[in-house]
Amino acid sequence: MVSPYLLAAWVVQGSSPLTKYWHQLSNPTFRGLYQANAFDMAIMAPYFLVMAILAMYGIHRYVLVYNFFKHRANVPGPPPEVTAWPKVTVQLPIYNERYVIERLIETVAQFDYPRELLDIQVLDDSTDETQAVARNCVERHCALGVPISYLHRDNREGFKAGALQEGLKSATGEFVAIFDADFIPPADFLRRTVPYFTEPRLAMVQTRWSYVNRNYSTLTEVEAILLDGHFAIEHSSRYRSGVFFNFNGTAGIWRRTAIEDAGGWQHDTLTEDTDLSYRAQMRGWRFLYLPEIDCPSELPVEMNAFKSQQARWAKGLMQTAKKILPRMWRADVPLAAKVEGFFHLTANISYPLMIFLSMILLPAMIVRFYQGWFQVLIIDLPLFAASTCSISSFYLAAERALYPKTWKRTFLYLPFVMAVGIGLSVRNAVAVLQAIFGMKSEFVRTPKYRVESAVQGQGTWAKKSYRKSAGIMPFAEVALGVYFAAAVVYAIQNENYATVPFFLLFVWGYLYTGLMSLGQTYVERLRFNSGATEAAEARAAATGAPGF
Repeated sequence: MVSPYLLAAWVVQGSSPLTKYWHQLSNPTFRGLYQANAFDMAIMAPYFLVMAILAMYGIHRYVLVYNFFKHRANVPGPPPEVTAWPKVTVQLPIYNERYVIERLIETVAQFDYPRELLDIQVLDDSTDETQAVARNCVERHCALGVPISYLHRDNREGFKAGALQEGLKSATGEFVAIFDADFIPPADFLRRTVPYFTEPRLAMVQTRWSYVNRNYSTLTEVEAILLDGHFAIEHSSRYRSGVFFNFNGTAGIWRRTAIEDAGGWQHDTLTEDTDLSYRAQMRGWRFLYLPEIDCPSELPVEMNAFKSQQARWAKGLMQTAKKILPRMWRADVPLAAKVEGFFHLTANISYPLMIFLSMILLPAMIVRFYQGWFQVLIIDLPLFAASTCSISSFYLAAERALYPKTWKRTFLYLPFVMAVGIGLSVRNAVAVLQAIFGMKSEFVRTPKYRVESAVQGQGTWAKKSYRKSAGIMPFAEVALGVYFAAAVVYAIQNENYATVPFFLLFVWGYLYTGLMSLGQTYVERLRFNSGATEAAEARAAATGAPGF
């Protein structure tokens, strides 16, 4: 009679590596070395599943970089000649932005475009002194002949999407340019973008963001690198490959009929810009990306504001995925667009997966230690490399494309980029899970303080209004940092030194974001508590006094 173990060995021949690996774990021949048990499999099954999913999204980042270079020749040429310039509405949606609204209005008022063809709308949902500052600024420019109007709503129904849709009711332009409060668009913005709309099916032109306060701190440098990856690689790769990409909510211009044809601005997600983008492209409208036109903006200077911004985007994209992807898979669009849309809209699922991986990583590594280093090297290491090394490659490629002379300095910031990416996982994981389970929340604006350089505004933002509270999330981040510090100690005690760098990355990530949030909430508040009171500053803002 044939031995069942010999039979099993015969079946394994020609089977997949996973089957061979399972046979090795379950074969009694290896009972003296290691024997699989229910606890180990309960840990390893979800561990490998999560690692495989994260690796899949990591490989997608490699694909974006590959397509970026593969289709490098597919860039828009110079715009055609314009014989008759169309009328353009410029919408400026704001909510409690007293520090930057005057700068925005002053900038837009200087647009190099025929005044009789301009229609500037200040769409103000503010509930504080911003109303007085914005209204006074609009009245002053009206007196100078600038075609600008002030529209204030007493409620925030629909948040930004509601304000934009309300503004369209009185807008007179054939095209609609949109700028958030912290942007400083160049004077020739319209003259460089409008000519492309001679193509009748072109719906939207998006330009690249740049940053006036990039060098303010390590945090703003990291934020700039993260956004550079989006604008340099993601947008360019998707546009050049002919798949869908999204309007970023600002620094772009729309054909008004395309907005209306796609169903208008809708506020059932927190990323109304991405929602409208996909609806319009599924209707057959084309988008254009012009990275050579950069539109300066201001980055958040405090960690808590940055976290709230990222959480809003993470939740909004997942809401948009739930809304758009079922329609997209049924729509008559190319398969490549559907696949790329899936990866784009669901990418933030990596945050709850990262938290789950953080919780089981230590017991998983203990099990893997006993199973042997060979399996770790041939299975775990490639999966980990696909999910993490792709991040550094992605952002290095972006910085090299944008700044060919100085891109190597990005290596100095990569540890911070990795740390912030890990640290954001707690807040963003909650946001993604809220979206998955249909939990609604309001549109939380990202406060800006008119910090335009590394010196100007140094420290003064801590005395200003709109500062974000840390909440309880930083404590969870610090707790995870301590947990991984214990994992480092365990690894060293058991002479598993190869895992120490990976554990230290998690220690650094969670402690950096958590402690920075707590420090900016409590330490700097005490440090600058002797400064001017918010009431005095509000009175200065309402009267137009300098100093802020």
